[in-house]
Amino acid sequence: MTEPVPVVVLPESRVRLHDMAIRQDGDEWITGRLDTRRFVALPRAGAVAIELFRAGHSIDEAATRMAHTEGCVFDVLSFARDLAALGFVADIDGRPVASEPPLPASFPRIRPEHARFALSPVFPVLFIGLMLAATVALVLRPGLLPSFHELLWSSQGTAVLALSAGAGWSLVYVHELAHFITARAAGVHARIQLSTRLQFLIAETDISGIEFAPRRHRLTAYLAGMATNLSVAAVAVLIQATTSPATTVHRILAATMVIALMSLPFEFMVFMRTDIYYVLQDVLACRNLFGDGTAYARYLGNRVRHTIFGSTTGTVDPSLGLPHHERRAVRIYSVVLVVGTALCLGVMAIFTVPADLTLISRAITRIGLGQSLITNLDSVVVLLILGSVHTVWVLTWWRRHRGWVACLCGRRRLRGAGHTAIGP
Repeated sequence: MTEPVPVVVLPESRVRLHDMAIRQDGDEWITGRLDTRRFVALPRAGAVAIELFRAGHSIDEAATRMAHTEGCVFDVLSFARDLAALGFVADIDGRPVASEPPLPASFPRIRPEHARFALSPVFPVLFIGLMLAATVALVLRPGLLPSFHELLWSSQGTAVLALSAGAGWSLVYVHELAHFITARAAGVHARIQLSTRLQFLIAETDISGIEFAPRRHRLTAYLAGMATNLSVAAVAVLIQATTSPATTVHRILAATMVIALMSLPFEFMVFMRTDIYYVLQDVLACRNLFGDGTAYARYLGNRVRHTIFGSTTGTVDPSLGLPHHERRAVRIYSVVLVVGTALCLGVMAIFTVPADLTLISRAITRIGLGQSLITNLDSVVVLLILGSVHTVWVLTWWRRHRGWVACLCGRRRLRGAGHTAIGP
């Protein structure tokens, strides 16, 4: 195998690109590699240059053709070097160019043709029919309406916790699998993984590349998880309607329905890039609502610091470079982002952290030879559960943010990459 060599791009060079998707988005073109999940937005001239490279033209030939056909002068040489830096160039004049390897996808044996059924227009019709049937059942039998009491379906605490944990995490992965199947049907190399959003440990599905699919397919991929939760709850309601409230099956179904519905409010916490966030971003035609909103919030913070301390750093409004419709959406979203993040972290600081520390300290002080077997066992279980959850959270957070930490420490520059990671 020929080893990659340092990139040397000359005007007479011929550039061969990796397999890249490209789609017009307003006045710009989105392009990138689905296998590495790296994407950029280009002007029309960039899209034309890519097509000329694909046709086998050299850099000089591409520049000449563009000057005649497009009536513009475009720095094709610099553009080719930028493509190489992004990892989009396979070789130059037959010499391989080093680039990041493809990112692994979950369930690689599932091909788009295997999952094509998930994008069938029949599914929305079936979903609406299921929702109507469940609604009729709830109207006819109001006693089936969900309540938190349904979670306490057994007098045995271990049984309640076992069902909550088992059904809860099973639904999380079924939820993510729905995102995965619909994205794979659209040709996206999706990946399911653990991640963190603020203080929450979640499962998420990276469906970067779904931006190249038609809007109906994009919205289907974004909403597939919520539709799955609602479908599970609706099926549970319909089966409950055929069983006696005194039976264990009825109580388990009622608890499952509540568990399936409990995660839905989380999806509306758009400041954490949940399912509804991606729907909102798509409907508002924003390129990167979270990133631009974060930049604008940082700008406002710098303005406050400038007012108080006289600092002049970072006082240029980053939203001014956005189209008018994006600018307004970004500014409103930045308020939601700041307020929502502050509330979440506030709840963690006031309630979650003190409660966890109290449980841990109580468990440590209750372990000893003078305590009963039940007390010691209870303390050990508490330490194992809390220790495991927090350890997994820390490891997951570090895997996701270690590059950012290295950047803050000055060890290396942070490389940006576009991702659409959708979670519960």
